[in-house]
Amino acid sequence: MEPISKKVSESLIIMTELVLPNDTNVFGNLMGGRLMYWMDIAAALAAQKHANAAVVTASVDNISFEAPILLGNAVYIEAKVSRAFTTSMEVHLHVWGEDLKRQHKYKSNEAYYTFVALNATGAPSPVPRLMPQSEDEQKLYDGAMRRRQLRLVLGGKMKPDEALELKALFFNGSETK
Repeated sequence: MEPISKKVSESLIIMTELVLPNDTNVFGNLMGGRLMYWMDIAAALAAQKHANAAVVTASVDNISFEAPILLGNAVYIEAKVSRAFTTSMEVHLHVWGEDLKRQHKYKSNEAYYTFVALNATGAPSPVPRLMPQSEDEQKLYDGAMRRRQLRLVLGGKMKPDEALELKALFFNGSETK
């Protein structure tokens, strides 16, 4: 039986929030922790759509804060699965802020979250394969293995010598000794 495959677009989640006073720090900016909470929800929804199963957050990495989102601005969080492995999925997130009065939309953040699908007993469960359709989806898909290996090496779950995709970035086989 052929394993189930899904398109990236089938996991797409776009979540919208409004930055209220309780969401801000003393500078009137959205607190990073609140944004990470919203991002985790959006990413979990995308992973659940892909897996057709409950998921748990396994890792959060490479959250880059490029521009603050201010009190009264809208927040748009776009989450979609960038690669599916055996039981885990990498979810790529883009975050934009929008000053609704000035009609100015700007990139605020980008991140990668990893989720593991669980079955009814709480054990890891296989997930559908992912079929990238566009050039951008293919780039994210191709880079996901390196990001996964980096996460595993940093987490002590893989030896650096075993991270062949990462090694290929730095050594092309023609280095001199």
